[in-house]
Amino acid sequence: MQYTVFAAIDIGSYELEMKIFELSRAKGMKEIDCIRHRLEMGTDTYATGKVGNEKVEELCQVLQSFASIMKGYKVSAYRAYATSAIREAKNQIILLDYIEKHTGLKIEVLSNSEQRFLDYKSIASRENEFNTIIQKGTAIVDVGGGSIQISLFDKDSLVTTQNIRIGNLRLRERVSSLEYTYGDVEHLIEEFINSDLSSFRKLYVKDREVKNVIVVGDYIGSLTDSPSVSREEFLEIYDQVVHSPADTAAARFGIPEESVSLVIPSLIIYKRFIELIEAETVWLPGLNLNDGNAYDYALKKNIIRSGHNFDEDILASARNIAKRYQCSKSHIKALEDLALNIFDHTKKLHSLSARERLLLQIAVILHGCGKYISLSDVSDCSYSIIMATEIIGLSHSERKIIANVVKYNTKPFDYYEGMRASLSKEEYLTVAKLTAILRIVNACDRSHKQKFKNVRVALREDELLLTVETDQDITLEKGLFPDKADFFEEVFGVRPVIRQKKGI
Repeated sequence: MQYTVFAAIDIGSYELEMKIFELSRAKGMKEIDCIRHRLEMGTDTYATGKVGNEKVEELCQVLQSFASIMKGYKVSAYRAYATSAIREAKNQIILLDYIEKHTGLKIEVLSNSEQRFLDYKSIASRENEFNTIIQKGTAIVDVGGGSIQISLFDKDSLVTTQNIRIGNLRLRERVSSLEYTYGDVEHLIEEFINSDLSSFRKLYVKDREVKNVIVVGDYIGSLTDSPSVSREEFLEIYDQVVHSPADTAAARFGIPEESVSLVIPSLIIYKRFIELIEAETVWLPGLNLNDGNAYDYALKKNIIRSGHNFDEDILASARNIAKRYQCSKSHIKALEDLALNIFDHTKKLHSLSARERLLLQIAVILHGCGKYISLSDVSDCSYSIIMATEIIGLSHSERKIIANVVKYNTKPFDYYEGMRASLSKEEYLTVAKLTAILRIVNACDRSHKQKFKNVRVALREDELLLTVETDQDITLEKGLFPDKADFFEEVFGVRPVIRQKKGI
């Protein structure tokens, strides 16, 4: 049987972890080893803004030992990811260069949305249970060292995902000084988090029934042998951890004693959220970022297949943002179909991948969101909204591309000299190509009346012919189209032309 030995490395806020997996088409994912090392880099970053030299040296030593273990297992591929402790460090670039030179390992820093998407994929790797549970209203509460991510599902569709910058390590550090004065850590943490959790419930849950909560976090899966428990059973577990001495809780549940101080804030967050939404069932899959890392790698290498469409989750998140800012659903639908049609018919011109196709689709969905703030400054307001709004599964770079495409949909295009401070050359070219497509499709529905029906796209030697069926007056669309066609021709070397076919 052919299999790939894969190593997933997570450089977290308070712990380093490496999992070794066997990945095969026949058996899927099989974890064969897990190595953990306690290292609280987040305490440095969150307090001073950078990781100190002492912890950097210890980090390198641990990664060198990980590299040796990988050789022993004859690992053929690995991915090492860092999260908020390095992501938020001011010395990130220096740190990554130093690590690579001293360990030979290349570390990728995940944006929060990428990190949480992999955590989400770890849950989705349990495909049968996951698909069953999200048929009812379900929330995923993912507690990390630096922040909490709450994702809400309703009837198999991702409704929203929101990040709250209060993780278990941040919480522990914030309340530790108050603990000596007031003593009641549980009450302090509840007060600290209550406003944010209540705001999430008010804004996104409203009258929606959320019966299930999936909790994600380190060591949480060790608290029970059952993958799911009732709310009452969860509260019993909660009492046994939170209201017991650390050594007693550690011995009872088989977790390191030094980790109990981080498990407690996580449990308080879960409990308060469960109480607020009145959930009935709590699922504790015991999975983490490394499981999502391996699952994602296996999917991309076609080692395993999934029945779940993760791109649809990203699009669902974008559609809910558009809904929040009252974008025109019918206008978006018309533009979306045409934009993807043009993208598919011009592949030999742009040489972009399916990923850029997804970015174009999201740009179409969000291109009018700025109207919610200002009708006279739509482009800049849309840019600001997109850059300030997390879209799960997208990197910061991808969000930046989308924001710029939306911005230059109506604003005069800046050439590379004007964008080089914020975009790489490759990102700039992607922005130019996607902007060219968005401009011409937006011009085709400038009146927002969806006059064009059954648009057929044909690429000729020097023309992109759009044959449209309509009996309506399209004087406005035809009048505004040449200006948008000029930029498309500049980017791609062919000129878009509208041909009207009457008598539908």
